[in-house]
Amino acid sequence: MVGCYRVRMLPDHAADDAPPRFARLRPLWLVAAYVFLALGVMGVALPGLPTVPFVLLASYCAARGSRKLHAWLRGHPHFGRMICEWEEHGAVSRRAKWLASTMMLLCSVLMWFTPSPFWAWAMGSAIMLCVAVWLWFRPELPPGR
Repeated sequence: MVGCYRVRMLPDHAADDAPPRFARLRPLWLVAAYVFLALGVMGVALPGLPTVPFVLLASYCAARGSRKLHAWLRGHPHFGRMICEWEEHGAVSRRAKWLASTMMLLCSVLMWFTPSPFWAWAMGSAIMLCVAVWLWFRPELPPGR
């Protein structure tokens, strides 16, 4: 048991002894995992840069590039539970939905007060609204999980 739930067996192409046709891509998956993880960590401090999608992408890439990194991400005290819930159930916690929606609303308000063209604010706000609607339609885990 690693992280919040059982560790699912990784596909054959993620194994350390992967077939040669997949082994060539492992370094690219690993580099992508570290790039997305870095972007996710920067998103914790930078407003407007999301954390969750980048951490989920890092986990996806790590599952194909490094068993150790993927297991570390799943066992991480801050990101692990979220990654496990997403990978196993496609679920997003209610707290994360509220936090993401609030931050998107805050970004939209901040964009309104910046000296940018109206169309840029309207397009950015429309995209954030679509993401918020999609997010609220994602399932939630039962309270006991």
